[in-house]
Amino acid sequence: MLISQVPDAKIPAGPLDKKWSNFKQSAKLVSPNNRSKYHVIVVGTGLAGSSAAASLAEMGFKVTTFCFHDSPRRAHSVAAQGGVNAAKNYQNDGDSVYRMFYDTLKGGDFRSREANVYRLAECSAHLIDQAVAQGVPFAREYGGYLNNRSFGGVQVNRTFYARGQTGQQLLLGAYQALMRQVSLGKVTSHTRHEMLDLVVIEGIAKGIIARNMDTGQVTQHAADAVVLATGGFGKIFYLSTLAMGCNGSAIWRAHKKGALTACPSWTQIHPTCLPQSGDHQSKLTLMSESLRNDGRIWVPKGKNDKRKAIDIPEEERDYYLERKYPSFGNLAPRDISSRAAKEQIDAGHGVGPMKNAVYLDFKDAIKQQGIEAIRKKYGNLFDMYEKITGVNAYTEPMLISPAAHFSMGGLWVDYELSTSIPGLYAIGEANFSDHGANRLGANSLLQACVDGYYILPYTLPNYLAGLDRTARTDISHPAFQDAANEVSTHLEQLCAVNGNKTVDHFHRQLGKILYDRCGLSRTAEGLRDAISKITELKESFYREVKIPGTPGRMNDELEKAGRVADYFEIGIQMCKDALTRDESCGAHFREEFQTSEGEAMRNDADYSFISCWQHAGVDSILLKEPLHFEFVKPTERSYK
Repeated sequence: MLISQVPDAKIPAGPLDKKWSNFKQSAKLVSPNNRSKYHVIVVGTGLAGSSAAASLAEMGFKVTTFCFHDSPRRAHSVAAQGGVNAAKNYQNDGDSVYRMFYDTLKGGDFRSREANVYRLAECSAHLIDQAVAQGVPFAREYGGYLNNRSFGGVQVNRTFYARGQTGQQLLLGAYQALMRQVSLGKVTSHTRHEMLDLVVIEGIAKGIIARNMDTGQVTQHAADAVVLATGGFGKIFYLSTLAMGCNGSAIWRAHKKGALTACPSWTQIHPTCLPQSGDHQSKLTLMSESLRNDGRIWVPKGKNDKRKAIDIPEEERDYYLERKYPSFGNLAPRDISSRAAKEQIDAGHGVGPMKNAVYLDFKDAIKQQGIEAIRKKYGNLFDMYEKITGVNAYTEPMLISPAAHFSMGGLWVDYELSTSIPGLYAIGEANFSDHGANRLGANSLLQACVDGYYILPYTLPNYLAGLDRTARTDISHPAFQDAANEVSTHLEQLCAVNGNKTVDHFHRQLGKILYDRCGLSRTAEGLRDAISKITELKESFYREVKIPGTPGRMNDELEKAGRVADYFEIGIQMCKDALTRDESCGAHFREEFQTSEGEAMRNDADYSFISCWQHAGVDSILLKEPLHFEFVKPTERSYK
């Protein structure tokens, strides 16, 4: 069913710092004795999904989880290395909830809702205390106090970290909480299952269709509400920092059933990754942004310099971030740092075998602090770098390069994290809600935890309390069988193509089109060309892809094919979204809209809105949610 306008965002009334409290005080409740009568499906068991499932089950709700890994511990949340933000002001350097709110709003180029962003900052302090209670081994100072470091786009120390393993340690805490509920029988866990469709009955989400990846069996599952915690779609670029299994299929299947997407073109390119070394690679490796606290980024001043880094004297080195952005230096936000690196590489100052990288140098930090201090803060990251490259970064600079990373866009959600389909919620990177056009480092772990531990446990019961329990739906409803039949038919059609090209062949081509034309920079001409090329590639895929085996058994290639089929459609929508926004903001850099100094030129008069897309058959319809700034006046986003 098509809608004519974006649903109400449900922002609570009152002052900015009272909105979340006002919601909690007025939210409807489900009494403890009745909670077990409500069933919630959580798809995805990374940090957002595990924390949400554990929290809801602890409250007494019946929960069923699905993930395509063999264990929730395999979720890509483990790859977040550098830390998690919280406004606790332990360093007494002027931090506060308001400052964190403003940094995040400004970091996203004033393209997110004030109320959502403030709530993220407000809830951040509670998370650290909870994580410590769970046993997360955050770094500590000599006296035993929790330590902090800084991340891009801020001028305070608010990032709590566990060396370079913060995501893994936080996920272990959430995983333990989840498995406790599994052992108590309050959570039913389905591993090695992939959601392939959403079941919607009379406009309301009522369950999912999943495929057992070990047997090929297509199964039907009903619930009172469905929560998608399936992460982002950055793997659409093929070469990215994401794990091979990451995908956008769950949110895209929900979109095709009526859920709005929001700002799909806002995908982040991370500045601190290992550069591509050849055509053999299927992914790139992230090096934590935390390294930019002590590492200095530079390139040779001369073009095509073939000397080793150690042979280039100081006066012939260009510390370009420190030169261009002296107030923030090497900790400039990710979108700005990535574009600056690309600018240097394109101008002929790139280094490394393929001349596609810049230097990240720890020489000065080691001289000032000693090698043991650097080893204590970043030891496992240096070890990982040496294991992959064979280079000891204590004695020579790292090579780093921009790479596709995080999706700021995702499913549209209101303040309560509900999508435009009643009964369907999206949390973590699967939604668009908190980061605007650019995410600040160390806010991804924060959003995942806050959504799962603190927000959904209030907002979802508010929805469940209003349901009529006498009008329950189970899998006997014809809509479940219809959806299962559609899924099975699609799988059979993919296997029946029987062409001569692999799924990866098409994925690589799609990724290159998107990176070149809808990556670090975009132009109207390039975006139109990308839409044409992706459309042709999609048609070729359905003529020429080769998928061995059958749907009714384990079939990795079939799973990949389904995800890439969705990527074609997501990619087209990404380019259309970027084409409709005639401005530069955050990660969306239209070359036609830049200042004389090459900085992004934002247009608040015409584009201060959230781009929402409604599925309409073969096309999408753009709807706009206006952004209202009651408490902050959008200003020029300067980091100089």
